Amino acid sequence: MTITISNLQPVIAIIAGVLILIAPRLLNYIVAAYLIGVGLIGLGLFRGLV
Repeated sequence: MTITISNLQPVIAIIAGVLILIAPRLLNYIVAAYLIGVGLIGLGLFRGLV
């Protein structure tokens, strides 16, 4: 099984949702980390790693 970004996004979303339910104060950090990650991937900075 090959793991790609498209496979990881739903898993990351579920984990983030559970963390937000457990500790709502984490919402700001989870959203910020997600946006930074998506931005870096969108710019192609991780293209060499995959």
